[in-house]
Amino acid sequence: MNILLLGSGGREHVIGWKISQNPNVGKLFIAPGNAGTSGIGINVELSPNDFPSIRQFVLDNQIGMVIVGPEDPLVNGIHDFFLNDTQLKEVAVIGPVKQAALLEGSKEFAKQFMNRHKIPTAAYQAFSKETFSEGIAFIRKTKPPYVIKADGLAAGKGVVICSSAEEAEDELYSMLMDSKFGTASSRVVIEEFLKGIEVSVFVLCDGKTYKMLPEAKDYKKIKEGDQGLNTGGMGSVSPVSFASKSFMEKVEKQIIIPTIEGLKQEKIDYRGFIFFGLINVEGDPFVIEYNCRMGDPEAESVIPRIKNDLVDLFQAVFDQQLSKVEIQTDPRFTGTVMLVSKGYPEQYEKGNVISIPEELIESFIFHAGTKNDPNSGKIVTNGGRVIAITSFGNTMKEALETSYMNALKIEFEGKQYRKDIGFDL
Repeated sequence: MNILLLGSGGREHVIGWKISQNPNVGKLFIAPGNAGTSGIGINVELSPNDFPSIRQFVLDNQIGMVIVGPEDPLVNGIHDFFLNDTQLKEVAVIGPVKQAALLEGSKEFAKQFMNRHKIPTAAYQAFSKETFSEGIAFIRKTKPPYVIKADGLAAGKGVVICSSAEEAEDELYSMLMDSKFGTASSRVVIEEFLKGIEVSVFVLCDGKTYKMLPEAKDYKKIKEGDQGLNTGGMGSVSPVSFASKSFMEKVEKQIIIPTIEGLKQEKIDYRGFIFFGLINVEGDPFVIEYNCRMGDPEAESVIPRIKNDLVDLFQAVFDQQLSKVEIQTDPRFTGTVMLVSKGYPEQYEKGNVISIPEELIESFIFHAGTKNDPNSGKIVTNGGRVIAITSFGNTMKEALETSYMNALKIEFEGKQYRKDIGFDL
């Protein structure tokens, strides 16, 4: 079977790396891919949001499975596009339909869904430009800190925590009135601040049932000690020490099962990954956010721990046969460190030559913002997050030490990374 994987980040590299281990895969195409994915498959100059061009490519290359890595095409309805085309509807698309992807595409929709199905989450209210003054009044009658979220997709950067009412009012004005995040902040959710420690939990869902995957913890802030601006993720670890058996039983009973049952009750056919961004508040889990795809950089820590063949898992998702599958997990720890460009998550340079020595040992290198320069033939930076380094270890510390050792050996101008991944565990 020929497979098309959509996306260009570290998540797509690790998914492609895992897929390429299946001997029954014919050709693996990655669109658009990066310098790393060119070593495991065939990169294709296609935008994941150019549905007509994807349609033609799928038909021309006899693609049997399409795996959607990023959230944008899912929220834009790529799965529905396939289902509504007589020539494409039998292609196995891994990723939810547009209505299901609203769990990530609209913070307000997700909050309403959780309230309908009694899933624990922070109290909230939503506001638009027309109700800006009501948003200000809401801020003034509640206590700081305030969590202010752009309702739509903002590349992982649409959440701001404000420590004072003045700061919150300025942020609300910036999002609603100045369109800080474009149409993504045409509506804004303000929610209560929950104090605790975060964890990312993942399931595969086939529309009928689900299977839990290894959990992970990622680190969003650019600076050590979780300070500074939000990023797409500076590193991750799996498993997570405080995600004990009793805690995960609460997660499953109070969050995962009500989510799956809620989707079924609302006749939303969900086939793909569900990412639960959770916070542990004194031993009780609350949902911060849903994502409709695998996390990044969590994927780089989680997928190497999955022993199952990924293509077989995806086929079971499409065929609604997940109930027959048992997830096999490597008991060891993984630690992922992300190398980023200077200036990220704000302005940063592209095109800096990357040197990756051949003698790197005991680590997997997953490319994110890289490309092959057609003129020099060298690998160069092409994004804010450049390369993820993942290592196994018998302890979290051991896994991270190996990743950090190899982080020193990879070179490019302006290289930066956090040196304290796992510090709070």
